[in-house]
Amino acid sequence: MHLPPKQENICSISELTSGIKRTLEDAYAAVWVKGEISNLRRQSSGHIYFSLKDAGAQISAVVFRGNAARMKLQLQDGMEIVALGNLSVYEPRGTYQLIIRECIEEGAGRLQAEFERLKRLLNAEGLFSPANKKSIPLLPRTVGIITSPTGAALRDFLSILTRRNWTGKVILFPAVVQGKEGARDILEKMKWAEAYEDLDLLVIGRGGGSLEDLWNFNEEALVRAVAACKTPVISAVGHEIDFVLTDFAADKRAETPSAAAELISSGYVDFHQRIQQVGIALTRSRTEQLREKSQTLSHMGDRLRSHTPTRFVENRHLRLDELLERMRSRVETGVHRSNNGIAVMTERFKSLHPSKLLELRVAKTEEFKLRIRREVQHQLKSEQNRLVAIEKRFVSVSTDSALQRGYAILRDNKGKLVTQCEPLNDGKMVEIQMKDGRRKARIHRSDQLDLFS
Repeated sequence: MHLPPKQENICSISELTSGIKRTLEDAYAAVWVKGEISNLRRQSSGHIYFSLKDAGAQISAVVFRGNAARMKLQLQDGMEIVALGNLSVYEPRGTYQLIIRECIEEGAGRLQAEFERLKRLLNAEGLFSPANKKSIPLLPRTVGIITSPTGAALRDFLSILTRRNWTGKVILFPAVVQGKEGARDILEKMKWAEAYEDLDLLVIGRGGGSLEDLWNFNEEALVRAVAACKTPVISAVGHEIDFVLTDFAADKRAETPSAAAELISSGYVDFHQRIQQVGIALTRSRTEQLREKSQTLSHMGDRLRSHTPTRFVENRHLRLDELLERMRSRVETGVHRSNNGIAVMTERFKSLHPSKLLELRVAKTEEFKLRIRREVQHQLKSEQNRLVAIEKRFVSVSTDSALQRGYAILRDNKGKLVTQCEPLNDGKMVEIQMKDGRRKARIHRSDQLDLFS
């Protein structure tokens, strides 16, 4: 027979429930639970109430409004989930429930675990090591892309390359990027790409999606093939927040296919800007040189006119007239002084006869004229050579030069240049200009051309 307990040893229901609450909440402060959702109710307050059950038991669960707003997963009855939460006791009723903070689909949980396992395994083998990665070409001429031919990823990729005036060639290797056969098809297309000659860069990509949608890019065989590919590879799968194992195995990761296109064309954009700057500098330099040389030629022309033989002879005639006048004055003075003075002046006059002076001056004039002509011809030849060199540099960057190197110019039926794919509708007539002539063509929606002579 039990003795009556002492009054101080008797606890109230509230005290008992509080003790249970502390014990349970401390023991299950963070627990992962797997189960099936049933009796799901969404309250106007934003809270979500439901039961989690398995074959042998069930437990009440709640997702409060703040956590529910952050969840990407749309909860519904019958869904198998793996939830992270803490156990709590509702004291007024003496019941306990699971307060859920995060949850994922049970299948997604397995995929995530498999993702982490493969990532650790392949990383341990060195497949993701930066030392094994190849550098991405700065100016790739031919780029291959493995993706769906009908997806938005390809349209965005080509649109950005066109908008940034990239002039290389894109080779599409169409592949199934979702579903059970996706990884095998992508592997097959990688073999095609590696067999393609002159491929500078390979892009593997698709748009965003769930972990299941992107799982082909986590298949071990495909990841190993990407790491072993001899051609530099850019992995452009999903959106910025999506990561797949090919991102780590590839030589470069791009957040999206559009980002891959920007990366590929960035070198061409920089190079084009530098060409424009060089062209502007050459134009300015040529204009300045022509201005300086024009001034030099004008100055030399003035000097040449002031040193023409006619002007020189005229000056010498004036000087000769002056000497004759002085001579006459002296002769007259000498006649008055003495006959001997006349004789001396006569002899002196003979030695200073104008014909001899003129011969000497004419000879010097011819010599000076010849020197001036040679100097002018030398200067003109030098400037002609400089102008020819500048002209050749401009010709090398002209449209005709681009055509000779194998490029083509596309015009619509009005003769306007076509710089974007968007106006090229099905049945559109265009004109293609190449180095040896022009051809008419019609665009088909299948990206084929009908050529007309």
